[in-house]
Amino acid sequence: MKNVEMKVEGDSLVIRVDLTREFGPSSSGKTIIVASTEGNQSIDYDKGGKSGFKIGLNVYRKP
Repeated sequence: MKNVEMKVEGDSLVIRVDLTREFGPSSSGKTIIVASTEGNQSIDYDKGGKSGFKIGLNVYRKP
């Protein structure tokens, strides 16, 4: 993952992204990548018979 911190607090997923960081242009060149999970990631949460959560996150901005 690039510039993404995730943690489960109780029953909530908390995501932290530093909006001052950049990783250059996207493959199309239309946006600047700020953060990415680089595909779907599993979330470590299993409560009340609910599990198997996934997240896919991209944060970007226009140049």
